[in-house]
Amino acid sequence: QEHYGGLRGLTIAWIGDGNNVLQSFMTSAAKLGVHLHIATPRGFEPDLRITKITEQNSKEYGTKLLLTTDPLEAADSADVLVTDTWISMGQEEEKKERLKAFQGYQITMETAKSAASNWTFLHCLPRKPEEVDDEVFYSPRSLVFQEAENRKWTI
Repeated sequence: QEHYGGLRGLTIAWIGDGNNVLQSFMTSAAKLGVHLHIATPRGFEPDLRITKITEQNSKEYGTKLLLTTDPLEAADSADVLVTDTWISMGQEEEKKERLKAFQGYQITMETAKSAASNWTFLHCLPRKPEEVDDEVFYSPRSLVFQEAENRKWTI
């Protein structure tokens, strides 16, 4: 909102794990007028109950919801590219399996080629290079440090 001047009509592309952070986006996006494109590997989708609520909210608020396994499809025309850790606390034993499942999900400048011309990048930190490459993470398009500062004020 701070960067774009408002949220209504923006498209957010979530590329990564169907975790709690994504599910927070899902429960609020449509109510804010935000279209949501979600790309997760098979077996790592968000909770089905949350997905059903999100589908209902999208219909009610007239927003678009896309669920796919293709990161480039999710990134298509997106204003904001977002990811989060692929290995959350308590999942360390699954690291090898998860890294294999998430191959091809790293956000790169190649991913961003299909995004909107004014795309930005978000990550709630800490970031790992397999999730987003340095070129995107440290680019002027990256709003991760402003995001972290804004989160500080909520704490």
